[in-house]
Amino acid sequence: MVRAVWVAALAALVLPVGSAGEAGAQGCFDPSVPVTIEESRLGNGTGDQLVAAGGFDGMVAKFRARLCSVGANGVRGVAAAAGAELWRGAVERAQGKRPGMGTLGVADDRPLYWARLRMSSLLRQWRPGVGGDRAALLREFDRAARGVRSVDLPAGVARRVLVSGFDPFGFGDTDLRGGNPAGAAALRLDGTVVHTDQGPAVAEAVVLPVLWDAFTDGVVEETFGTAFRRTDRAPTLIMTISQGAGFTVERWAAGWRGGQPDNNEVGRSGLVPAAQGFPQPGLSFVETSLPHARMISAATGPDPVSLNQWFCYWPGQPGVGNSECRADGTPPPGVAAEMGSGGNFLSNESMYRANRVRIGLGAQGVPGGHLHVPGVRTPASGALTDAEFERRGAEVVGQIAALVGVAAAG
Repeated sequence: MVRAVWVAALAALVLPVGSAGEAGAQGCFDPSVPVTIEESRLGNGTGDQLVAAGGFDGMVAKFRARLCSVGANGVRGVAAAAGAELWRGAVERAQGKRPGMGTLGVADDRPLYWARLRMSSLLRQWRPGVGGDRAALLREFDRAARGVRSVDLPAGVARRVLVSGFDPFGFGDTDLRGGNPAGAAALRLDGTVVHTDQGPAVAEAVVLPVLWDAFTDGVVEETFGTAFRRTDRAPTLIMTISQGAGFTVERWAAGWRGGQPDNNEVGRSGLVPAAQGFPQPGLSFVETSLPHARMISAATGPDPVSLNQWFCYWPGQPGVGNSECRADGTPPPGVAAEMGSGGNFLSNESMYRANRVRIGLGAQGVPGGHLHVPGVRTPASGALTDAEFERRGAEVVGQIAALVGVAAAG
């Protein structure tokens, strides 16, 4: 489906709840305001079906109605509250605290993703002008709806874990049913007590966007750096998690962007830019400090766990000449990173940024690194879900939680 059709369909969908005449009279939304490529995929119809099947359609309707009754002075509070409510609902649903909420399995992150996009598109097309604050308004909603604003590790406990997952990604033009078990695991872990061999660990989690520009805007540093600055309750373990080919601990993260298209079909390449407001040590590579030997040997689930030591570098200037790659060892001094063990897309950058700020804030002794996890195939025959999709999703999420527990034992 071409983008123009998506946008036209979206314009018809973002009207407030109520009759067409009521919506026109209120004039709450301006469908001529462009939405993002990511938001435009709602026009396919699959996203809204997943929102309803996950039980989030009531939150979306409530947000529409509130936008139609608030002015510019109160919209920021409405947006922040709606984002927080969406995140809380997704976490409680994933943890079985909202039984009967929708018809999809609890280990399903897709309803949160599409509900967030529906709500951000409403906010983007909300008619009352807020001038240059529109971007700040969208940012505030997005941070709250990803759990960034609610990270609150407690003082007085020995083990505090902060993990991140990711949104679904890699969509084609027609099949938008994919999820991301890394995001589902974040919802499963947020605010829970993880049992380890050495005692309980308290976990907090966020779900990161698959968007280069959001990373440039500092979403990773805002999550992990802010947590480390709370020195009386800073994390004792951090782990970024993303979907890959299997359970793999990545040894190296590279400070280079490879340019692959993100969920807005935008590519960025070059050195990983600094984030304002946080120390940014000039590191070409960052090495994992996760207890990978213990994670590999532990009986955490049916899938094997491995250590990936691959990395690529330029001997001289970054981006100049031919790069060299190795499957083990250590990058030579003075080289410029091209690729970490997990590549040079946003999964690599999440590890690089989270651990760069960890090191920059003096937490070198805190274990940190990245875990790639297997994806889950989409349901068969065009269905929104099926028994195998739900079974395998729960299995992968369970093994991720077990691996976090092994790593958190300290």
